[in-house]
Amino acid sequence: MKQALIALALAALVSGCSPEVGSEAWCKKMEETPKGDWTANEATDYAKHCVF
Repeated sequence: MKQALIALALAALVSGCSPEVGSEAWCKKMEETPKGDWTANEATDYAKHCVF
């Protein structure tokens, strides 16, 4: 039982991490997200780091 809880906690920690803004992984994630769902800050960061 204890091992299952530890494994579940580790899985939650690993899956909860999001890529750093401006990284290649972040740019790919934003490309897959519908443009209507972006915030103004995300759009600005995407333009700064992924377009230019």
